[in-house]
Amino acid sequence: MATLLHIDSAISPAGSASREVTAAFVKAWTEAHPDGKVVHRDLGAHPVPHLDFTAVSAGFSDPSEHTEEQRAAVALRDELATELESADAVLIGAPMYNFTIPSTLKAWLDQVIIVGRTGGETGTVAGTPFTVVASRGGSYAEGTPRESFEFVQNYLEKLVAGMLGAEVDFIVPELTLAPVNPAMSELIPLFEASRAKALEEAGEKARALAARLTEAPATV
Repeated sequence: MATLLHIDSAISPAGSASREVTAAFVKAWTEAHPDGKVVHRDLGAHPVPHLDFTAVSAGFSDPSEHTEEQRAAVALRDELATELESADAVLIGAPMYNFTIPSTLKAWLDQVIIVGRTGGETGTVAGTPFTVVASRGGSYAEGTPRESFEFVQNYLEKLVAGMLGAEVDFIVPELTLAPVNPAMSELIPLFEASRAKALEEAGEKARALAARLTEAPATV
């Protein structure tokens, strides 16, 4: 039985492009692997604390001398890291806010990346497949005017692969503001095509990943 850790970080609980696609991924995953487990952490509804000096200093001091605050901070990091380590695959909804990821997602990443444990190519989550739904209101694809403003895929690819030693794959629904921004109304057909493609990819990638993780080992 494989476990999927599902992380959402969009502020809005409804009408979110990233949440729509992650939900489609989870639905396809569950249908393909009904015996599997899905753990959902909604950072929009229940953000985790930002990493602070209390948590960091605890890692460089004797546990027997920790303050109550340090013990609580260490316990939280351990809970989040264990949750990540227990996952066979990770799904992250990462909408673009001000050209980068939501601060809630950054806070979660800072908490779970622990050098000497989860961090590094030989860390405890090395090789784990991550699927990131990187939604954005406009287009930041190669050749577009705002290509250089894309700090979601660039950042997460380097972080997930470089810091965690994990695999990373992206689904990118874009132009999501076209239906609500009159200035972008002519782009609605492109938005609709991008949305349809993202939903299709979510289903395909979820089914492929479920099959990969639940495939019985070959017998000799």
